[in-house]
Amino acid sequence: MAEGLNLISVLRGIGGLAVLILIAYVFSANRKRINWPLVLKGLLIQIIFAIGIIKVPFVATIFETVSKFFVQILQFSSNGAQFVFGDLVGKVDSFGFIFAFQVLPTIVFFSALTSLLFYFGIIQKVVYVFAIIMKKAMNLSGAESLAASANIFLGQTESPLLIKPYIKNMTKSEILTLMTAGMATIAGGVLAAYVGFLGGNDPALQLIFAKHLLAASVMAAPAAVVTSKILLPETEEYDKSMEVSKDKLGSNFLEAISIGTVDGIKLAVNVGAMLIVFIAFIAMANYLLKNMIGDWTGLNASIQSFTNGQFDGLSLQFILGYTLKPLAFLLGVSWTDSALVGQLLGEKTILNEFVAYTSLGNLKSVMAFADAKSVIMATYILCGFANFASIGIQIGGIGALEPEKRTTLSQLGGRALLAGTMASLFTATIVGMFF
Repeated sequence: MAEGLNLISVLRGIGGLAVLILIAYVFSANRKRINWPLVLKGLLIQIIFAIGIIKVPFVATIFETVSKFFVQILQFSSNGAQFVFGDLVGKVDSFGFIFAFQVLPTIVFFSALTSLLFYFGIIQKVVYVFAIIMKKAMNLSGAESLAASANIFLGQTESPLLIKPYIKNMTKSEILTLMTAGMATIAGGVLAAYVGFLGGNDPALQLIFAKHLLAASVMAAPAAVVTSKILLPETEEYDKSMEVSKDKLGSNFLEAISIGTVDGIKLAVNVGAMLIVFIAFIAMANYLLKNMIGDWTGLNASIQSFTNGQFDGLSLQFILGYTLKPLAFLLGVSWTDSALVGQLLGEKTILNEFVAYTSLGNLKSVMAFADAKSVIMATYILCGFANFASIGIQIGGIGALEPEKRTTLSQLGGRALLAGTMASLFTATIVGMFF
């Protein structure tokens, strides 16, 4: 290994994992049927990934090579965006970092690229390799192995296309694994967007965050299986066969690019609109909390003094931060930064991950974190679609493929949100052990 291990970090991480397993155990639908060997295998796979990425130069080099692809994607999308938007993209020093022109075009381009790779069957082959590894290592059904693996590369509504023929006969436990994998991972398009947002225009920073975001999405696949199988253990007979659906997007590669572009535009517009609305609602809530209640009661000054200036008054960020601060600390975040990480986790769950990553980018830019490890752990914690809106997205998306499963999807929505959130916490905790 390139560096030694910090015993305190490892022990804190083990304690954090124990807390997460206990929480999942408490909310389990059938504690007696929990497959503990599967849980231990899933955790071991994540630990091996974390050690490899952080401590083993050879493995780290592989991830960095793949990460360079995402960084290059940013340059390609920037070239296209610069043709349309001109200096608003090209002259960041003059106009500053503009989210709509620097980040959203990446989503559109990567969506089109993903659609093209899907058409040629490249993504399906990569997913199949990952699925075989997960199936053999964790003794999963073919459908949930494919589902968990597909979500590493695709979004929570696109990945079910690979297992469309299986959905009708999937057990409740398999359905929860499918939903959890969707919530615990992120699509390639938004991953590339996060790289651009967190790394700005610095290629070195882009590469660092690309590596961690890619690692987070890969590690989240076994983590999703672990959390879903604790919350809802398998008690039914399941199909062990595994075959990727032969469905293609479009009749030729040009149509595939067109479909991906249109989907990317929809996603980019959706992301931009959600950010406008949610950030506006946060501002409105903070106005009521701080400018009215906080001023009238004198709480603003007390909170500013109590937090040593970390929060400037009664706000949604303060409430979320201090509510979730103990959990963030138990997972391995420094006590000083625990409230900030707790705030980000709250924003991601209640609102969405884009809002939370926006906050992380802003906090990082003003050097609000005392410990660099906190920024990395927050990156892993936020890397997933686990928020309340995703429940509706999955019911609509997966339900459209198999309408008979809509009732089951609705029943499992809350558990999927909890499992997806905990999967991200598992990956962050394990990475924190070795960072």
